[in-house]
Amino acid sequence: MQIIEKRKIFYILSLLIIIPGIISLAVQGLNLGIDFKGGSVVHVSMDASVTASDVRAVLNKLDLGEFNVQKSGDEFLIRTRELTQEQTKDLINTLEDNFKKVEFLSAESVGATIGSELTRNAVLSLLIAAVLMLIYISIRFEWSFGVAAVTAVIHNVLVVLGVFSLFRWQVNSAFIAAMLTVIGYSINDTIVIFDRVRENLRTSRYKGDYTALLNKSIMQTLNRSVNTVLTSVFALLALMAFGGSTIKLFVLAMLIGFTVGCYSSIFIAGPVWYEIKSRV
Repeated sequence: MQIIEKRKIFYILSLLIIIPGIISLAVQGLNLGIDFKGGSVVHVSMDASVTASDVRAVLNKLDLGEFNVQKSGDEFLIRTRELTQEQTKDLINTLEDNFKKVEFLSAESVGATIGSELTRNAVLSLLIAAVLMLIYISIRFEWSFGVAAVTAVIHNVLVVLGVFSLFRWQVNSAFIAAMLTVIGYSINDTIVIFDRVRENLRTSRYKGDYTALLNKSIMQTLNRSVNTVLTSVFALLALMAFGGSTIKLFVLAMLIGFTVGCYSSIFIAGPVWYEIKSRV
């Protein structure tokens, strides 16, 4: 495969995905959940036969705006916009009118200030992860490998953020966990390829011929990259199908991220390293 020779095709393909996402992020931003915007969390216990869908159907009658219902056994977490004490009572009364054995456990509010602090911390965690990876790879390999690997990571983050912005899928704290998982996965795949590049650099056959070097190194690790992402995707698809609605967006973020991470490790990281080495 002439991956390096055709690298501009892959650059264009990535830009066709990333640019609409960036425009969407600039125009409409992300659909932030309660974790970031602030809101209330009502914790109740009900009969285990009641489903989250049943609760959502009942609460749709109330003027709660955007809300989320999460079930664990016979306990339910209901996340809504910030509610007053009277509105919380109305919510509990509505549940008691429609279901048996409703037990109020707790209620708490997340203010807008705390939500903005969570947003800052989320962005900071992603930046710190990128910087630490750059430092580690630069020490373990060399700075050009670090720059290429972090470029691929930023590519993956922009794709996932752009897709979530375009389709207005909700972003919550679980999304940040998914993004950090995607970053760790994609950087691991990239390091495997770069490790093979470093091994092949030691042979006189590829001295100065970075095109042949990268094509050979990528092909040597291609089966490993594809098989690894496929096993992960199979598990994520099972979670998507049987894991319940509350984790669907979390799984979806990882599904997109893992797939794009495999793509960027093969078609973005290596070519970016080639561009750097060809000009230095």
